Amino acid sequence: MEKDRVGIKTPEFVSIQFQLAGLGSRAAAYLLDSLILSLINILVVIVLLILLTGGASFSALDDEISSIIFGIAIVGLFILNWGYFVFMEFYFGGKTIGKRALGIRVIQDNGHSLTLLSSFIRNVMRIVDSLPASYLTGLLMIFFHPQHKRLGDLVAGTIVVHERKAKRLGKLTPVEKEIQSRGLSKHDLTIDEFSLSALNAQDWNLIRTYSNRLMQLPWEERHDLTKQVAEILFPKIGWETGGKNTGELEDSLLVLYLNMKDEWEFEL
Repeated sequence: MEKDRVGIKTPEFVSIQFQLAGLGSRAAAYLLDSLILSLINILVVIVLLILLTGGASFSALDDEISSIIFGIAIVGLFILNWGYFVFMEFYFGGKTIGKRALGIRVIQDNGHSLTLLSSFIRNVMRIVDSLPASYLTGLLMIFFHPQHKRLGDLVAGTIVVHERKAKRLGKLTPVEKEIQSRGLSKHDLTIDEFSLSALNAQDWNLIRTYSNRLMQLPWEERHDLTKQVAEILFPKIGWETGGKNTGELEDSLLVLYLNMKDEWEFEL
């Protein structure tokens, strides 16, 4: 539906459309994350009980040591339950385990990848969104807000979008044919999630335009353009351009295109 889409013009004047994640997918992702956290909490409590009440060498623990262990466990559980969402969203491209399973992710309002500060703010605001009980405030905000934002999203300047990739039927596109003819795949070069999160909407627009125009350019223009694009993108993901010829740089950029395509090409 049209109302579930949002168009974003980035600071670099790149226009991108996203499909907003609604209440159903966001609630399901949160429930899955909560289930995972609950299982971890139960395991920690079981281990704690064994340490404090079990036999063997731990049965001789005095009250002071028991209190220290209990205090450390409480602090650890607090950090785990609040830090899980911040850590996962920032280091894994706006996705927790639940969001990944549901095919959704958090991004900035301007289309860029989620920053650490924004992730921290939106997750601290879960305290308010959970009031008065059972996450009621957050659920109502997501349901009624035109961009399905809870208070945490409003304060942090974020939105949650779908990232399901478009399925193409029929003939391959020219860039897909070129990639296939070169025998390239996204696994030919290792790019970790953290490195990919350093690339934003402007970078995706650049690599997509480059890949689609590559085979239409004369050799000299291809050589110059390939070098320029590589010098812009490679430092962001820790790749070196030195010592590579034009063909090798092209292959690397096409592999990068395949990896970024999985992150940035959305089903609308």
